[in-house]
Amino acid sequence: MKGFRRLNRVPERGTCATAVAGPGRSGGGAAGGKLAIMFVLELSYTAPLEAVDAVLEAHVAWLDEQYAAGTFLASGRKNPRDGGVILAVADDRARIEEIAAGDPFVTAGVCAYRVTEFTATKTAPGLERYRETLG
Repeated sequence: MKGFRRLNRVPERGTCATAVAGPGRSGGGAAGGKLAIMFVLELSYTAPLEAVDAVLEAHVAWLDEQYAAGTFLASGRKNPRDGGVILAVADDRARIEEIAAGDPFVTAGVCAYRVTEFTATKTAPGLERYRETLG
């Protein structure tokens, strides 16, 4: 983002904050730590549901690890059940891609990821530390 610089940083494990500031742009959050960027991860199943279900327990354990690390904010199945969606925060896209590559669904070859970085300009009150204000 030309002409803008990231101001807020993610504190240690479990808590995150992000904002971008520049001409007419500001945001809130804690200072210090690493950059935080928001992502939508869309999973699309590439195998029959029976193969997905065979790896589901390991996938859920992997999800739990990512929530404990403060990387994932929300997740769930798509309807119809042909994949899932994860709302995540990380230092950069490379880190999110590394995390996704470790998903047991990926290592078992039953899903593919589509990663989208986005700027959250409106959030629920509990996610306001991720909100960016555009001017």
